Amino acid sequence: MASGGIRLDAALLIRFPTTTRALVREACAAGVVMVNGRPAEKGRKLKDGDAVHVMTLPEASDNRVLPDHDVVVRALFEDDALLAFDKPAGIPVQPLSRNETGTLMNGVVARWPEVAKVGDGPLMAGALHRIDANTSGLVLVARTQQAFEAIRSQFAARMVGKVYLALVEGAVAAGGTLENDLVHDQSLPYCRMIVRKVNAFNGIKSPKEDRAMRAITTFRPLALTRCGMEEQTLLEVTIRTGVTHQIRAQLAAAGMHIVNDRLYGAFAVEDMVGHRLHALAAAFAHPVSGESCRIETPWPEWALRAMGRESGN
Repeated sequence: MASGGIRLDAALLIRFPTTTRALVREACAAGVVMVNGRPAEKGRKLKDGDAVHVMTLPEASDNRVLPDHDVVVRALFEDDALLAFDKPAGIPVQPLSRNETGTLMNGVVARWPEVAKVGDGPLMAGALHRIDANTSGLVLVARTQQAFEAIRSQFAARMVGKVYLALVEGAVAAGGTLENDLVHDQSLPYCRMIVRKVNAFNGIKSPKEDRAMRAITTFRPLALTRCGMEEQTLLEVTIRTGVTHQIRAQLAAAGMHIVNDRLYGAFAVEDMVGHRLHALAAAFAHPVSGESCRIETPWPEWALRAMGRESGN
């Protein structure tokens, strides 16, 4: 093992170059790395003569999405290059660790195992983009590395048009375009985006050193409906930028809170799974043929009700 004075995690990476920093952290946190017979934290400074015992340490090649046949996946489109799915609200797109199951990509890998090796992140398994766990709707997945790179380049160039449905609190009379610089709210231990300079929720200015991300969102009202005594508006929302929580944060900052999106200031709705935001469609150039391609999910029940329709009509 390395000489004294080096951190335990750094020493493990030197000794086991086929693993990763994240897997070393995971092993230390699990208590399977011992120093002098006791579990040790990753940042421990080693001394000359310390005995390090590693019971198990996965390699980078082991850091893959596990197949989970219990996850129900709804395929909307399938060819040799591309898959498209309609994700329900309440489950994440992809796992955060190699041991996690129950996500969309766990279910996809169980049925299309080739996607496990596609992409630029092992736990994305070919997923070309993410939507929030509590957002339902379209998720695109590449079956080959060539298809992945072709479509990701379109995302980077803002050539992919993404359409959402959002049910918001209150009456919205007209459409418009929202342009904001969004930053992470550093006052919270979890992810929430706020408009740069002024936090719309508490008036606190965000730090100037935050990396701002430009977000552009266009919306138009489709229908005005009521839930009990409360008015609600169904919006069609279009984005080409892909900032985290973009639609949720921008609509909330403009006073249009997505129903049951409590993180962004909406009223809680009892027994509702997720919030009323649905990734409806995406338009892009097919990664092999280059032809224009548009994939759309079925409308969710809550959007059909807002339009005065019923499923199947």
